[in-house]
Amino acid sequence: MEPVSTQGAGGVTTTVFTQRYACRAEFIYSKGSEVVEAARLEGRPIYKLRVRSCSAVRAVTTDWRLRDARRNVEYAIIEADSITDRRWTYIVIEGGKAG
Repeated sequence: MEPVSTQGAGGVTTTVFTQRYACRAEFIYSKGSEVVEAARLEGRPIYKLRVRSCSAVRAVTTDWRLRDARRNVEYAIIEADSITDRRWTYIVIEGGKAG
């Protein structure tokens, strides 16, 4: 979901997230590093997603959020890697931060 800023009454700027793209993704459970383990102890799951690469997916940045449509859960995007593999884009997400 892409952040879109709007100005309301009195010049107050609010940011809402609008869905720009929907696709299938493979959730890969992250394991191993100290950062991942520390996040788990705080109740924040970290996953890596594998998504078929296309121009819409390559436009995703860390300002965006990801919503799992099946579970209706939002995740913060930590990293988006569309350089390593030409066919796939890997996106690292963290739960508990988007909201």
